[in-house]
Amino acid sequence: MKPSQHVTRRRFLATSIAASAAVLLSGCGFRLRGLDSMPRLPALSLEGDDKSALAQQLRIRLLQQSSEVSDGAPWRVTLGSPTLRQRRIGSEGRASQEHELTLSTSLSVQQREDNAYVLNNATVTTNTRIRVSDDDLLNRETLFQEAEQTLTRQLAERIIERLANLEAIR
Repeated sequence: MKPSQHVTRRRFLATSIAASAAVLLSGCGFRLRGLDSMPRLPALSLEGDDKSALAQQLRIRLLQQSSEVSDGAPWRVTLGSPTLRQRRIGSEGRASQEHELTLSTSLSVQQREDNAYVLNNATVTTNTRIRVSDDDLLNRETLFQEAEQTLTRQLAERIIERLANLEAIR
């Protein structure tokens, strides 16, 4: 058998196995977790620090799952200013060090009709660890920026999960 036939046969087998697994899993009701698995939220108004990267990411995520975001909506979501904390882990003597980054914000959810709070100044947090070299300043800044962007996306997802778990607004 020619080498190209081995590659074609392997590719065919891998594709067949993946397709079979997908059919079996879908038959038993299994679905990958994603935007479709979250319940649709009522119309929300973003207030507070609504110009931050976190607020922009939250707005994008809400719109992706078909939730309305508009001024004057029945529910107010008030975001505090996101705070990024950095902590070095390990000894000071090494050239490559691990850093823990934590992004957090406060979150309040209030019904516009009666000004009742369902959530008042709750703290929502996410964190990650990265290893950076203090000798490579250009790469160091890029790694920190990428980590902050990832944390912002994760924090927006955590906020949506928190909102979805509030029985009063669903």
